[in-house]
This record gives sequence, C-alpha cells and structure tokens, in this order.
Amino acid sequence: MKEFDLALKAVAEGLRTIAQGMEKIAEKLEDSTPEKQAKSKPARKTVAKPKKAAPKKAPVKKALKETAADTVLKIIAGSKKGVNSATLMKKTGFDKKKIANIVFKLRKQGKIKSVDKGVYTKA
Repeated sequence: MKEFDLALKAVAEGLRTIAQGMEKIAEKLEDSTPEKQAKSKPARKTVAKPKKAAPKKAPVKKALKETAADTVLKIIAGSKKGVNSATLMKKTGFDKKKIANIVFKLRKQGKIKSVDKGVYTKA
C-alpha cells in the first residue's frame, strides 16, 4: 500500500504542477486580448519626421503623336474651297469608313462644317 500511496502522491503533485502551468497560460492569454492590451499598455505616439524634399526634375515633354482626326483636320484646314471624302481618302490613305467616322466626330465637335454634300471646310 505504501507504494500505491507514494505513486498517488506523485500523480497528485504532477497534476497540481500542470494546473499551475495552465493557470499561468490562461493569465497570459487574458492579457493578450485586444481589450486588455488597450487598457494595460498606453499607445505609443510617434512623431512623423519631415521628409526631405527630393530635387525636382524638369518635366519630360513627350512627343505627341498626331491622331487620325488631327491629320484630317489639317487637310481640311489647308483647303479654301473645302475637301470631299474622296480627296481625304487619297491624301491620308484611310478607308471610307474611317474618314466618315472622323468627319462625323469633327462635325460634332464643331471643328468642321459641311459646305456642300460631302464637302467640308474648317468651322
């Protein structure tokens, strides 16, 4: 029986040690919850350091590509009597559909006007 009592005491002591360890872990977990952290630790305020101004570079000017509408408008503006669609197709190399779309947009923007059917001048 003595051996049994000794073994039982050893088991009880081991369980007590485990229980104490679990209590410590539980306390640490409670301290790590966001509510507890906000109450226990004051938030550190950091002062923003002023940034050094980078030396300004001169803006790089990009060479603007002339759009198809610009090309057509330039041809129309260069003509005193006006230009028809066939002439625009010859000078630009664009097909009939593209010329019609460009002329439509330019008329809508008020940059060109129609003097006769199919003849356009600068507005």
